[in-house]
Amino acid sequence: MTIAVDFDGTIVEHRYPEIGKERPFAVATLKQLIKDGHKLILWTVREGKLLDEAVEWCKSRGITFYAVNQDYDEDEKDKNPHFSRKIKAQMFIDDCNVGGLPDWGTIYQLISRKISYEEYLSEAQYGSPQPPKKKWWKF
Repeated sequence: MTIAVDFDGTIVEHRYPEIGKERPFAVATLKQLIKDGHKLILWTVREGKLLDEAVEWCKSRGITFYAVNQDYDEDEKDKNPHFSRKIKAQMFIDDCNVGGLPDWGTIYQLISRKISYEEYLSEAQYGSPQPPKKKWWKF
């Protein structure tokens, strides 16, 4: 899966333009997602020197992104006649999500188990996923 990940407020606490402290388990979770075979894209408002600092911060902790603020290898841009700035990812992890940012343990569970947040919360509340509701045409 291709996953776009925000930096400020998501991997680290908000301290922009400085780099905040790591959010608990963010680095360990991102490293495990890479190990599991996912392609991670750093998708951040940072650019120039501030972006370089964020990339280096991650790299120094063992996180190497598939791409940074794009979803393609820079060399492929000229070869792609359908180039678009829009990131093509199956999932976006960002502190500005509706409902906020779940903890990194929950994020890992959602991705590794391929379940929705709704299913995860149902399991937490009821101890197991709720059975699907019967459709009106099934008896």
